[in-house]
Order: sequence, then C-alpha cells, then structure tokens
Amino acid sequence: MKEYLDIVDEQGNPTGEIIDRETAHLRGIRHRTAHVWLLREKNGSIQILLQKRCSSKASYPGCYDISSAGHIPAGVDYIPSALRELDEELGVTAAAEELIFCGSRTIIADKEFHGREFHDRQVSHVYILWRDMEESSFRLQPEEVESVCWFGLDDCIESVRSNTIPHCIVTEELMMIKNAIGR
Repeated sequence: MKEYLDIVDEQGNPTGEIIDRETAHLRGIRHRTAHVWLLREKNGSIQILLQKRCSSKASYPGCYDISSAGHIPAGVDYIPSALRELDEELGVTAAAEELIFCGSRTIIADKEFHGREFHDRQVSHVYILWRDMEESSFRLQPEEVESVCWFGLDDCIESVRSNTIPHCIVTEELMMIKNAIGR
C-alpha cells in the first residue's frame, strides 16, 4: 500500500496536491517530516537518545539516527504525526504540549541507495521531548529500530562531526537542540 504525502511550499504549507512517498523521493518533490529528539538530564549532564536504524532499512541501515522521525501523511499536521511516530517507533506516549518546538529545517539531499536515485526535499519541524527512561524501557518497532542508546549531548555532537559512529544525523540539527536548551 502506497504512503501519500502532501506536496508543500518552501515554508512547509500544503499546496493541495499529494504524491506517493516513492515518487516524491524519485523526483525530489518537497514534503514534510517531524523530528523528535528525546533528552534527559543524568548526573548533571544532558543526554540525547539516538535510535539505531534496523539493518534491513533501504536507506542508512545500521546507522544512528534521530530519536524518532517520520514522514507526515497527507492531511495530517506535524505534531499529531510526531506523536504517532514516537508511539510506533519507541513505544513512547506523549501529549502535544510536552513537545518543545526548536525550529524548522529544509533538507535537500541527493543520494543513491541500492542502485536507485533518492532525491530528498523535506521541510522538517524539530522538537525536543524530555523523557528520563532506561533503554530497556522503550518498546521498539523491530522493522524500523534495532536499538536505542543514550549519548552525552556534547559527545554526540563530536561523534557526528568527526564521523566516529555510523550515522545519518546532521550537526546543524544537533546544534538546534543545544541552542534550544541553552547549553
């Protein structure tokens, strides 16, 4: 079954047209995503939760990624989609007012996965959710998430900058998080 997305303008506003996800990535059509980063304070420092993508994923298999992220289905808004992805991927239930909006990012990427072109054009809303949970407490969606791991925020930023962990994270987004919490 195809997943349909709203085609959006540069600000992320739906144009009234929809497109299936595969075609959007094949043709580089702008659509929306929601990114939620889980944070906690532990022993006086801020930690950030990374998910490790399932090794069977078509793009970035086995790489560390945003705590929870997903494409926004046609007709759905950012926050309801973000909350749904949190529950599906991590088994985390949250209320809309718990999400802290950090800003929007425009993502433009042109890659190739398994011999197929992949043109990503996203307008993403980035959120923080404070949640102090042990890694074993998350209920992971096995076809999406292999595992989760807490990293010190500064260590995570350095690991992404220096590529010392396999990841598909951009430093710019981690800096949005750091700036939003003022540390």
